[in-house]
Amino acid sequence: MNSIVIAVLPLFLGFFLDLIIGDPHNWPHPIRLIGIAIEKFELFFRYFSSKTKGSEFAAGVIMAICILTISFLVPAIILWAAYKIHLILGLVIETIMCYQILAVKALKTESMKVYTELEKNDVEGARKKVSMIVGRDTESLTEEGIIKATVETVAENTSDGTVAPMIFMAIGGAPLGFLYKAVNTMDSMIGYKNDKYLYFGRFAAKLDDVLNFIPARLSGIFMIIASLFCGLDFKNAAKIFKRDRLNHASPNSAQTEAVCAGALNVQLAGNAYYFGKLYEKKTIGDNARPIEKRDIILSNRLLYGTAWITLIVCMLGMVMVRWLI
Repeated sequence: MNSIVIAVLPLFLGFFLDLIIGDPHNWPHPIRLIGIAIEKFELFFRYFSSKTKGSEFAAGVIMAICILTISFLVPAIILWAAYKIHLILGLVIETIMCYQILAVKALKTESMKVYTELEKNDVEGARKKVSMIVGRDTESLTEEGIIKATVETVAENTSDGTVAPMIFMAIGGAPLGFLYKAVNTMDSMIGYKNDKYLYFGRFAAKLDDVLNFIPARLSGIFMIIASLFCGLDFKNAAKIFKRDRLNHASPNSAQTEAVCAGALNVQLAGNAYYFGKLYEKKTIGDNARPIEKRDIILSNRLLYGTAWITLIVCMLGMVMVRWLI
């Protein structure tokens, strides 16, 4: 089998498996295992660290290194053994791994659950559904706030759950993809700037910023291109991306949110409550029209368009690199 085909096949097939199957909740998933490991390791390292800032930071660094090492080495060893046994076995296992790393359909499915509740005029039900996919407090969100939170999550996770994982898998296969997801999972679990995690989770949060710096910006560019093919406002998407892509405490989160806001001609972000505390945040985009339920559907259209463009770019990149070497 051609070496170029062998290189691109797991990502290509994994992408299609994700679009078809998604993330069934009753299936075992390695990312959930990484999450469990983070919880257990946190308890372990906190037990042996003092309450000083330096000690907490050091414990967080050591924990992160342990999680990253395991997340990379376990799939790498499994794949090494599988490919040693038979090429087809290795391809099948790596395809499954690539599928597990991606979250295109899962993001659409979870966000559309919010849309379904809003279609039934069940605001309380929509609050419960959106609480499953956002980190902010949702108990008092209005319908507008629920829609905004959902669209923002789809936009931000277009990078975290789709573009960035594909880029890392294109560079280093499934093991590097799992390493990226481990960083992303740690950031979502311990990367908060509150009393509990300000020092313990600082390394994980900064590492997430570093790893996402280039992918987030590529995600914004790919999303602008996708907005053209999705029949959205391509010119405004580029305009708001250029103007508002840094309107966030994170250097990366607003990159795709800015494109989405521009493409939909709505305003996103703004103040939000986290753990009962109000955080003042800049807005992203212009308030050209009120945000509405249909914008959840449009944001998912943009997600899928961006995912396809990323797949094509990654595959072309992999083919060119292997052709040159």
